[in-house]
Amino acid sequence: MRDNPCYGSDLNVASLNVFADDEHSYFLPYAQLLYAEMIPNPALEKNADAPPEKLVICFATAEVTLLGSGLQAVARKIQKCDLNFVKAVDRRFAASLKTHVAAVTITLTKEGHEH
Repeated sequence: MRDNPCYGSDLNVASLNVFADDEHSYFLPYAQLLYAEMIPNPALEKNADAPPEKLVICFATAEVTLLGSGLQAVARKIQKCDLNFVKAVDRRFAASLKTHVAAVTITLTKEGHEH
């Protein structure tokens, strides 16, 4: 079975490596994981080609937003704290992947200010 380039898992991982769309990589410790929320992507109302799902992962100092399809697989990995990394891949790969991450954004919060 081919590995999915959107995410990986490791049973001994202590932090999630987020490859954001701003071309930065962020390591977020699972000890600071507060919750995750999966909802339909609100952008679908205005754009039928928008990714169908939105997964928000909230840490004490950051909020990670994933847009894509089949994100339940990523959510299950978060639930077990064994998601090693997450990143977006080009939409042309979507048809060959059960889970496709189309966009990854992150908002960092430090001392009450968003960055």
